[in-house]
Amino acid sequence: MTSSPTTPATPTDPRSDAPASAALLERATRVIPGGVNSPVRAFRAVGGTPRFIASATGPWLTDVDGRRYVDLLCSWGPMILGHAHPDVLEAVRTASARGFSFGTPSENEVLLAEEIVARIEPVEQVRLVSSGTEATMSAIRLARGVTGRSVIVKFAGCYHGHVDALLAAAGSGLATLALPDSAGVPVEMTADTIVVPYNDVPALEEVFAARGSEIAAVITEAAAGNMGVVPPAPGFTEAVRRVTREHGALLVSDEVMTGFRCSKAGWFGLEGPYAAGAPDIFTFGKVMGGGFPAAAFGASAEIMAHLAPLGPVYQAGTLSGNPVATAAGLATLRGCTDDLYPRLEVTARTIADAASAALAAEGVAHTVQWAGSMFSVFFREAKVTNYDEARDQDTAAYGRFFHSMLESGVHLPPSAFEAWFVSGSHDEEAVGQVVEALPAAARAAAHAG
Repeated sequence: MTSSPTTPATPTDPRSDAPASAALLERATRVIPGGVNSPVRAFRAVGGTPRFIASATGPWLTDVDGRRYVDLLCSWGPMILGHAHPDVLEAVRTASARGFSFGTPSENEVLLAEEIVARIEPVEQVRLVSSGTEATMSAIRLARGVTGRSVIVKFAGCYHGHVDALLAAAGSGLATLALPDSAGVPVEMTADTIVVPYNDVPALEEVFAARGSEIAAVITEAAAGNMGVVPPAPGFTEAVRRVTREHGALLVSDEVMTGFRCSKAGWFGLEGPYAAGAPDIFTFGKVMGGGFPAAAFGASAEIMAHLAPLGPVYQAGTLSGNPVATAAGLATLRGCTDDLYPRLEVTARTIADAASAALAAEGVAHTVQWAGSMFSVFFREAKVTNYDEARDQDTAAYGRFFHSMLESGVHLPPSAFEAWFVSGSHDEEAVGQVVEALPAAARAAAHAG
């Protein structure tokens, strides 16, 4: 049953219809900074009280007040099959019954590594870690170890986790909080990081012309998703690969978000292979963990041989390759079959087209952008190609839109700078509830106050 739309919340609204969430937030703020363990969850970008979720199944979230929502977060991407999918649940139960953590090698980590390698043709070996941040941090260390160079180039608006050296002109949480960088990061930690505008090949070429012999690697989101979804312009990835090859630098493709979400082989499966060659190092996360803390970085066997215990680049982790997390990841990837991705795209297109039609009917400036079934609705008229353009949108209108959808039982990302996700479990009922909620949300977006 669809909830009746009501007036959207304002940033100062205490959300009296969510008293249990409000009470938990009050308790949380006493013992957790801001009451949350990841900044975007705090609803600071949209106002109001974040919903504390008690349970989830399929495409549905249920909060501690007993209200049910269609989930268009999907845990920021990992829940590609839906929440508590039976196959994943059974795999986790079986693995848990055998022990939670061993601190030794186990078969599950071998099986998951084999599954990843089988899907991404340029990747011959992977090292499993516990978070996307750890994967990118390790990939950067590996690139520096392989090349003997120190400088890293990244693109403005691309987010690669909260690694000190990469928290410069990042997107996502930093864009949400309108922070250009982070306190607590010493200047010397970013001294070897160069930030270049995204999708700007001449700017990249200029940097390499000046400092090419110092640059260890360029790191880029395969398709940016942390300033909203901003895919690489046609030929951009190819150009980055060409420039790095010409100067002996490595290319790190961050597929923490897009990996196994855009296709069975991630963004590389959609855009690659490239005439100039594949990226040297890939990072993965989210989908490959099935909702558990698991991530990975991978490359050719030659590059990976630089890692300890074979080589001099040190990297370790007590819970890396955790048997329960790898069981969840393996079951999830095995559920990501050839027929899943077309279904995801149909579902996503249905929702996005309905959102666009509703916003257009109310005269709300907007544009929709895609990376596989991932999409973002930017509240601006023109196409978004870089970070500055992503920031040039009506975030207040998005906040009104967000709260109207929330009141109608649809949980969107609580920031205009995030991707929307669907799962294989989003059925006719769930999609119908989203579509029914959109006209009122579009009206709310169109009218301030």
